[in-house]
Order: sequence, then structure tokens, then C-alpha cells
Amino acid sequence: MSFLDDVLAGLEARPRAIPARWFYDREGSELFEAITQLPEYYPTRTETAILEHACDEMAELVGPGRAVVEFGAGSATKTRILLRCVRPAAYVPIDISGDFLREAAAALAAEFPDLSVVPFEADFMRPLTLPDAAMRAPKLGFFPGSTIGNLEPAGAVDLLRAMRGSLGEGAFLLIGADRVKDRDVLVRAYDDAQGVTAAFNMNLLARINRELDGDVSLDAFRHRAVWNEDAARIEMHLEAVRDAGFTVGGRRFFVAAGETIHTENSHKYTPESARLLLRAGGWEPVRAWEDARGWFSVILAEARPVPSAP
Repeated sequence: MSFLDDVLAGLEARPRAIPARWFYDREGSELFEAITQLPEYYPTRTETAILEHACDEMAELVGPGRAVVEFGAGSATKTRILLRCVRPAAYVPIDISGDFLREAAAALAAEFPDLSVVPFEADFMRPLTLPDAAMRAPKLGFFPGSTIGNLEPAGAVDLLRAMRGSLGEGAFLLIGADRVKDRDVLVRAYDDAQGVTAAFNMNLLARINRELDGDVSLDAFRHRAVWNEDAARIEMHLEAVRDAGFTVGGRRFFVAAGETIHTENSHKYTPESARLLLRAGGWEPVRAWEDARGWFSVILAEARPVPSAP
């Protein structure tokens, strides 16, 4: 579905919800990069430290000469750590934000002049046919940031299966998984004191106005982040602070005060639930690394032959 289709369907739905992938126009991508530098946002620096500490062991397990395929590459900051130690045959970053992707890929190509860098603008939530540079070598998928947590469990399984299909049997997948932890730590990470995450969430409405002929009054909404204990996830919402009527794509909508538009989930995992998710998606966990506090884990999994039923 297109941006317009998803927005119209999401605003018509009850409860209202718009897929999180539409956060990432250029401004949204830049705001997210700013979020990763915030003191409250622990995932990026924690995962980065794990990669730096365990990279040699990761390289030994996967071996040299693989094409590194990164799903949702963004600025590819953590990728530099991986590329320095696994001696890849090629690097294929995939992202929906084309301009941002190409700039990041150009910077990496300059930093790694002997590496074939092939940016691939695509929505990695959908089935993909990878570029030739990736097809000619065994593959290592890279999916950092616990982005898998943005999906409902069934959707996460579908994505992992699609990745397995794209990367092929014998491929490895290196994936970040954020852990269940204290509620206050989680809420602060998604509702920072500087309001950067709020701006990131509100940019979705601004993008609707810019690109979809919308006339949403931004001051009629506010950012909300809540911990859903039963679902083990942080939820981001845009909450109407007053009754709001607006038009998008020629269609009229009304959102009552207190009603929300659900914009993102970020599921958190226990070690057991992360392993079960990977296995359901066709990946066998090989090794997991975590920080000293147990706040975040990086898991290496392999696409092994599917065993027949006993």
C-alpha cells in the first residue's frame, strides 16, 4: 500500500493506527538519528558497545567473504563496526528513505574504498529480490536496533521468514533485541526530556500535510508513550488534546479529544521469547551477546535446513 492508502485506511480504522514505516521521510530519518544520541535512549549505545566487544567472535562464527545485507540501514553507524571485522564481499544497505540511504552509502563507500557498496531503496517489510552483488556471495543479514520489535509477533515472524527467503539457506542473521526492563527506563527512552521523540512522532502529521494535501492542525495533537505490560511493548500515540477535524487526500476526518492515533509499537523480549520468535521465523539461534545489565542482546542465527516432522 502507498503512504496515502495506509493513512486513509489507518484513520478510518478503530482504533486508529498508521504504520510506523511512514515516519521515515528525510526529516523523520534525521530526527531518529538525533534520538539515538539522547541520554535517555539506551538501545543505540548499548548495542554499539556489544558489537564492539563481540565483533571478533562474530567474525569467527560467520567467516569472511559474505555479502552483508542490512535491513533498514539508516545512517549505518553500527555497520562500520561490523564491516571492519567480518571482511565482507559486498555491503547492501536497504532503506525506504532513498536520499538518506544514498548519502549514508556514499559515506561508507568513501570510508571502505575496496568494498562494493550497493544501496537498495526498498521497503524491507515486503519480499525482496536482492541486487546481484548480494546474490553472488553467501549472506549475512544485519537487523540492528531491535527494529523487529516494531512489528506484532505474527508480522515479525512473517518478516523473519521473508528475510530467510531473501538471504537463502546457510545465511546468517545478526539481529538486535531489546529486553524487558523497568517501566520508567522504557518510557523515558520514548518520551525524552528534550522532546525529540515527540517531534519525531509529530513529524508524521507534518508529513501528511506536506505530501497528502492534509490540513491537520498540529497543535491539536500531542505525543504519548505508554508501557503496555500485557503485550510487553512500548506504544507511541498521537493524542488529540481537543476535538480535531481535518482533511487528508480529499477525505474528511474527525478525531475527538482524548482519542489517539497509534503510530508505533516497540516490543521488548526476554531471552526465551527472542529465541522462540527467531525459530518461528525459520532461524536457529547460534550465539547471543548481552550487556552487563541485561538491557539489550545481539543474537546470531542461522538459516538451517528445516527438519522433517518426526
